[in-house]
Amino acid sequence: MKLINRLCALIWCLSVIAVLSGRPSLAQTTQPQYPNYPSETPETFQANSASWDYARRVVMIPMRDGVKLHTVILVPKGAKSAPILLTRTPYDADALTSHSASSHLGPMLWGYDNATEVIVEGGYIRVVQDVRGKYHSEGDYVMNRPLHGPLNPTPVDHSTDTYDTIDWLVKNIPETNGKVGILGISYDGFLPLMALVNPHPALKVSVPMNPMVDGWMGDDWFHNGAFREQNMPYIYEQVANRKNEEKWWTDRFDDYDLYMEGSAGDLGRIHGLDQVGFWRKVIAHPAYDSFWQDQAMDKILAEQPLKVPVMLVHSLWDQEDIYGAPAVYKAIKPKDVNNDKVFLVLGPWHHGQEIGDGSTLGAIKFNSDTGLYFREKILRPFLDHFLKDDAPKLDVAPVTAFETGSNTWHRLPSWPAGCEGGCAPKATPLYLNGNLKLSFSKPKRGDAAYDEYLSDPAKPVPYRARPSQPVGYSGRLTWPEWLVDDQREASGRPDVVVFTSEVLTDPVKISGQPMANLIASTSGSDSDWVVKLIDVYPDEVAGDEEMGGYQLMVSADIFRGRYRESLETPKAITPDKPLLYRFALPTANHVFLPGHRIMVQVQSSWFPLYDRNPQTFVPSIFWAKPENYKKAVQRVYHAPGQESFIELPLVKD
Repeated sequence: MKLINRLCALIWCLSVIAVLSGRPSLAQTTQPQYPNYPSETPETFQANSASWDYARRVVMIPMRDGVKLHTVILVPKGAKSAPILLTRTPYDADALTSHSASSHLGPMLWGYDNATEVIVEGGYIRVVQDVRGKYHSEGDYVMNRPLHGPLNPTPVDHSTDTYDTIDWLVKNIPETNGKVGILGISYDGFLPLMALVNPHPALKVSVPMNPMVDGWMGDDWFHNGAFREQNMPYIYEQVANRKNEEKWWTDRFDDYDLYMEGSAGDLGRIHGLDQVGFWRKVIAHPAYDSFWQDQAMDKILAEQPLKVPVMLVHSLWDQEDIYGAPAVYKAIKPKDVNNDKVFLVLGPWHHGQEIGDGSTLGAIKFNSDTGLYFREKILRPFLDHFLKDDAPKLDVAPVTAFETGSNTWHRLPSWPAGCEGGCAPKATPLYLNGNLKLSFSKPKRGDAAYDEYLSDPAKPVPYRARPSQPVGYSGRLTWPEWLVDDQREASGRPDVVVFTSEVLTDPVKISGQPMANLIASTSGSDSDWVVKLIDVYPDEVAGDEEMGGYQLMVSADIFRGRYRESLETPKAITPDKPLLYRFALPTANHVFLPGHRIMVQVQSSWFPLYDRNPQTFVPSIFWAKPENYKKAVQRVYHAPGQESFIELPLVKD
C-alpha cells in the first residue's frame, strides 16, 4: 500500500512539473491519431453556366479613396453594344440579383428588380451595386450619405461613387455601347438623384422612382415636424450593422400599445437605438435646421446644371416618400427650357407599386394594370430612346398622369396642368362651415363660430384600424395600403371633427397640391393638426356593394404647431388664441364624381405613425415626460373673418 501511495505521489509531482513546464505528464493519455478525411467541398466552385442565357460577374470596383464596392454584373448572352442599367442599393446586391436559381435572367431578377421585363426584353446589361458600408462593399455606412461639404468632411459621397462606378463599367465591360442609365426606388431612388451632381459623361438618363428627397419636410423621418415614429425599426435594422442582421424587438402584438410606452426618445433608449449614429442625429435635430436643409435633394438639384434627362416617378398614395418626386420636379423643371429633359409620371400606386401589378390598391380598383402600362408605354420607350444606339423616336409626354376617380391616363405638357391643352388649375377655397358643412361658399354670419373637440394624448387617434401592425410588405402586413384605408372609423370618433359637402351634381376635378388653411386654437401650448381631404362614395355602389359609403383619403398630412412661425425655430403656442396654420397637402390628381361627397376631417393625432404631441411645449418632444402629456380643447374656426378652408387646385375643362 505504501508503495502504491508513493507511486501516486510521484505521478502527481510529475504532473505538476509537466503542467508548469508545458510538457505532457505520464498521467495524460496519448490521444489517438486519426487519418485526415478530405473535405468534399471544393475551395472554389465554378457553376457550369454554358447553358445560361446570361453571364454573371461579381467584381469589387475601386473608388477614388481606395474603398472597393461589391458589384454584380449580369450580361445577356450574345450582347453587343448593349446599354447598362445601374442600380445602387443598401439592400444587398446579391439578393436583388438572385431571386431564384435559374439559368434565365428573367426569373433571377423577377420579384425584386425595378422593371424586370423592361431589362430582359430590352437586352440591357444589368448592374447592381452595394453602397459603401453595406453588405459586401467596403467602407463606412452613413444613412443617405450627404455630399462632400459641411455635413460630410470626406472627399467621397454618392455622387463620386456613382461617377467612379460608371467610369469603371464603361471601360471594363466589353459588351457595352458606353451608355449608362441609373434607376431605383425609394433609397435606391435617392441615389439616381445623387448621380445628377457632377454626372459622368456616360450617364445618359436617370429614373428616380419614389425617391427619398427631404426627410424632414415630408418623406421618411418627419412630416412638417411630426416624427414618423413607426420608422424607428427601419433605422435600427438598417444602421445597426452591415447586413441588417439586428432585428427590432417588441413585446407587444399591437404597435399602438408599444409606442404608448413613452416618448420616442425613451423608446429608442429602451431598445438600445442610441448606439446607432443616425438615430443620434435625428433626435439632435428635431427642427428644420441646416442638417436637414443642406441635404434636401430638391434644394441641391435646384443649384445644379441640368445635364442628364430625368424621369421622376411618383405614387399618388406613396405611404413612405410622398413628398420627394413632385418637389424635385418643381425645383428642376424651370431649367428645362426645351421641354425635353425633365419628365414626370404620376400613378395610382403605393410606394414602388409601379414595378408590380397596378390594377388595384387595397379596395380601390383602376380598371387596368396601371403598373404594366407604365413599364410598357412609358419607361421602356424612355430608356430605349436615350440608351440604345438606334435611338427610336421618343413618344413620351413631358408629364403622364393617371387621374383617379375617372381612372384615365392623361398626357400633359407640364405639372400641374389639368388637361392635355395645358389648362392651369385655379386655387379655389373649399370652406369649413357651421353645422359641419363643407361648401365653396363662405361661412355666414350667425352660424357657430367654431367646432371643438377634446384631444387626449392618453387616447390618440389611430392612423388605421387597430391592431396597428409594423411597417412591412410581407404576409399579413398591409402597410402599403394604409393611405387608402376607409376613414369611417375615424369619422365617428369624438376627437375628430368632420365637415361634409352636399352630394355632388357635377364632377369636381383637382390637379396639384391642396393647401390647408386652418384657423384653430388649442388650450395647450403645442399641438399637432392633421387635415384629411376625403372622397365619400355613394351610400350604395352598384356592382360593388362593399364600396358603399367608402371614405377614401385623396390627400392628407400632419403639421406640428410649434413650427407655425418658423420651421427652424420652435415656439410655444399662445393658449386659446385662434391662429392660422397653413401647409401643403400631398399632390393629387383626382375627380370627385357626381353622386359622391367631399369630406374634410381634422384631428390632432395620427398614432403610432407619428409620435404623440404632449400638447405642452417642451424643448424637444423626443424627451417629453409623462407629466407633459395633457388633454387640450381644440377649436376649428369658421366665422366670417376667421374662415378655415382647403385651397383646392380646381380644374375646369
